[in-house]
Order: sequence, then C-alpha cells, then structure tokens
Amino acid sequence: MRFLLLLVFYQCVMKNVDSKRTSNPNFILIMADDIGIGDLGCYGNKTLRTPNIDKLAKGGVTFTQHIAASPLCTPSRAAFLTGRYPIRSGMAALSQIGVYLFSASSGGLPSEEITFAKLVKQKGYSTALIGKWHLGMNCVTNDDFCHHPLKHGFDYFYGLIVTNLRDCKPGQGSVFATGIQTFITMPIQFISLALITLELLHFIGLLRVSQRALGHVILLSTSFLGILLFFFYNFRYLNCFLMRNHQIVQQPLSYQNLTHRLTEEAVQFIGRNTDTPFLLFMSYLQAHTALYASKYFKGKSKHGLYGDAVEEMDWSVGQILDVLEKRNLSNKTVVYFTSDQGAHLEEVSNTGEVHGGYNGMYKGGKSTNWEGGIRVPGLLHWPGVIPHGAHIDEPTSNMDIFPTVVNLAGAHVPTDRIIDGHDLMPLLQGKIIQSKHEFLFHYCNAYLNAVRWHPRNSDAIWKAFFFTPIFYPEDSNGCYHSHVCHCHGSYIRHHDPPLLFDLSRDPEERNPLTPETEIHFYDILNVIQQAISNHTKSLHVVPDQLSWGNILWKPWLQPCCSSVFLFCYCDHESGE
Repeated sequence: MRFLLLLVFYQCVMKNVDSKRTSNPNFILIMADDIGIGDLGCYGNKTLRTPNIDKLAKGGVTFTQHIAASPLCTPSRAAFLTGRYPIRSGMAALSQIGVYLFSASSGGLPSEEITFAKLVKQKGYSTALIGKWHLGMNCVTNDDFCHHPLKHGFDYFYGLIVTNLRDCKPGQGSVFATGIQTFITMPIQFISLALITLELLHFIGLLRVSQRALGHVILLSTSFLGILLFFFYNFRYLNCFLMRNHQIVQQPLSYQNLTHRLTEEAVQFIGRNTDTPFLLFMSYLQAHTALYASKYFKGKSKHGLYGDAVEEMDWSVGQILDVLEKRNLSNKTVVYFTSDQGAHLEEVSNTGEVHGGYNGMYKGGKSTNWEGGIRVPGLLHWPGVIPHGAHIDEPTSNMDIFPTVVNLAGAHVPTDRIIDGHDLMPLLQGKIIQSKHEFLFHYCNAYLNAVRWHPRNSDAIWKAFFFTPIFYPEDSNGCYHSHVCHCHGSYIRHHDPPLLFDLSRDPEERNPLTPETEIHFYDILNVIQQAISNHTKSLHVVPDQLSWGNILWKPWLQPCCSSVFLFCYCDHESGE
C-alpha cells in the first residue's frame, strides 16, 4: 500500500512537469567525508544543527536505504564516479591497506575508466571538482598527472589530491602511530636481534662473518630507518598540500578558513557558468580528521570540534544554495548530498575527545559492512521536477548517480562495460515502485563480505555475512585497537553458514536468523549463492591499483612546489 500511494503521488506531481526542464540540468553533487547518517537533522538528529542540508530533504527526496559501494574513501569514490563496483576497476585492495595515504604513490583510478564528468563534458558541460580527490595523481614521473582529476573529465580542480589526515595538522596526533608500532617495531627488533646474533656468533668463532659485509648490513638498515623517520617526520610537507589544477598553491596545507576558501571557489565556479550547463562535484573534507573549524564556528556546537566542523559544512551548503537562488538556477539544478561512507567511530583525539560521528541506530561504522558503515545520507533536490518531502525506503546506491547524471545530461551510458548503478529517475518519477537493485554486493577491500537481496514484490531485505570484523573491546561497536577494522586473518570471524538478517524487521542487525527462526533459511542462502556465482562470472582480472607496489611512497613521484631543500614549502594562497 505504501508503494501504491507513493506511485500515485509521484505521477500526479510529474504530470505538471515541463519535459524541457528535465533535460540538460546543472548538477551539484555534494559528498561529505565520514559523516554518519545519524549526524543530520533530516535523519533524526536533534542536537546537531544542519538547517541547510535539511532544506534539501524538505524540498526533495530522502533515501532511507542509500548504500555506499564501499565503507572506505578511495573505493567508494571510485564507484561513485564510475557507477561500477571498485573491484571492476582495480580500486579494491587485495592487501591490508584499502586507501591511498601518500601523494607519491603510483596507483589511481585507471585512465580506461569512464567517469560521469567525462561524459557530460562531451555534451558541453563545464565541470569542476572542489575538495578531496583521493584517487591518485602520477604514474611514472612527478608531473605526468595520469590519475589527476583533469584526466578524468574535470575542467577545473581545487583541493587535496590525497586526503585530510591527523598528520596534516600539528598537535592532532598521527594515524600511523598504531601501524608503525604494529608493522615496523617487530622488523626493527628482528633486524637488531639478527645483527647481535651474527656478531656474537662471529665473536665466539662459530660463524665467520666479514666485518665489511656486517658493516654494509648495518649501514643499509640504518639508512632505511633514517629515510623512514625522515618521511614520517616530514609527512605534512610531503603529502598535505592544496592544488589548483596542476599547480600546488599551498604546501603544507593551512586549515585557516579552509572551508570558506573551498566555498568561495564553488560560488565563483557557479558564477562563471550561469549561462552554461555545469557539473560541480563538491567534495568536502569534513568530517574526516584532522577536524577543523573557523573562528565563526569553533566552540559553537553541542558536539565539540566534530559538531563545529559539521555545522560549518552545513553553512557552506547554504552558501551554495543561496547563489543558485540569486542567479535563478535553483529550478535548473539537481543537487545531491551524500557521504562516502559511515562515521568513523574509532576516531578519538589524543585528549580523549570523540572526533567521530553518529550512525544512528545502525551497527558498526567506517571500514565495516554493517549498516553503520555503508548506509549513508542520500538526498536529491530538484524543485518542480521531483517530489518534495518524500522518502524512498528502497535500496539505492551511490553508484546510481552515474547513470542518473549521464542520462539527464543527454549523454549515453557506456555499453562496452558493466555499469552497476541504475538510473534513479524512474523510481523518483513513480514509473517503478521497487528498486532495480535486487542484489547489492558488499566488499571489504577486494573480498566479498556480504550480500543484500531484496526479492521482487516483497518488503523483505535479506543480508548475508560471510565474515565479520572482531570488535575490540569485545562489547564495543568498533575496532579501537587498530583504528579501523580489517578484512583478513585474526581481525575477522568467518561464518558457515553465513549470518543472515532481515533488515526490514531488524535494521540494527542484532538478531541473526537460524533455520529454526526462518523457515526459508537455506532457500534464501541458495538464491544468494546463485547471485554471487553470476556476479563473480561478470568480473575480469584487472591490475590491482592498491597493491603494495602502487600505494607505497616513491621519492621520484614526490610533488614539491619548491625543492626538498626548502622542505617543499610554498604559499601562493596568502601571498607568501
């Protein structure tokens, strides 16, 4: 009945829509970073003030089951831009590290991938990315820009090539501390013990070791550790910088009025393209740590620095909506708001302040495929074309934006590759009442973690987990010992048979079903296994863009706006 009422409502609204207004609209695609679905007023938050984002919900459609294609930044953004599971483009890691951490890595979004920016640009759109990229930059030299936004369909770029990290802001701690302790301390101890043992065996005459060879080993080990310490000590200068197109304009990045600067860039881009169709990808740094807020917002929220950052982002969204109104572009512009994944629950400052967001009633957070890690805000606003104040409970994906944007811009969705997203307009217009996503596949890096099945003509939404992260502490909701949850080894628990939930009755994923509590238990799992088989057959082997060889720091790829002797320092933003 709910679907029938929604269908009638949509059809009544759409009868009055001028078809000319639904062709070649402008697009403003807003992506927050690590914002939880429970952080926004339109999703039930009563203490964080987000009036401008809430305005999008009141004047448009709220998706209540909007799913990120990955619970991590890099693969989620790759899927968003291409409409494809990141496993198809090599943007899902086989190794432990699932995102890019260094500006001098050689991996990135392959040039063969087609973004929505490339396709709408071919139809005469002016395109811009402002904010975070996080999909690579160079391949062979430090200026080939093979993975740069300008190579992927954007005419203009102003922002960060990698991401915002605690290490980028003095006094905010380090995201590498746990990793260094876990992965580097032991090798150092091993090398030290090996050298001492060799020297001891040589001393007592049981083993003859050339002093020259031993000296070379010590020199190499010392040099390696020296380079490592130099890199992490200077991480901020080497990796945290602001670019305009191909030029570094601020190295290291300054957080002073940063949101205001990003907002001003967005406003100016819209102003330059008032008479030209445009696509703006506004990719905020909030609320990924390091957290920051300007003096106008710092200390003003009820949720510390995290709340200040979210409320300043909301202010920025308001500025963008205001300029659309002032230039009479509101009715010609599709505005979309989402987050790349759920809130990062394990983010706690070195003083004990919570720096992560809120995922509402949903379990888990960033880096997990529990609902808290992948169920994200999804708002679509287009006055006079789509209903206002409506809610759609059907499963949708951030991959759906690709075909939706491409079709509305009058371009053609590629037919030479599998596109996993589906055009949202039939659902928004009431032409269909059930999502085209019968199955959604949830990957933890490159490993299939869970599958969601929404049977046709049913309200049930089954979700089967093949493994789950082991939370620590045990009674917590995250992996606080490792900063994020991982996808392998001792970090996970395998399930045979899989854990099965019905999200329509148990959205909090508290009560796994059993053959005793669900009569169709094995039938459901059989259907899911058949879907996995079909999905797996559609995958092709592609280069792993997040292999160790592609994510590790390569000195010859290091971007530097001055020289290493000047510690790669420049500031063209403030005129220094």
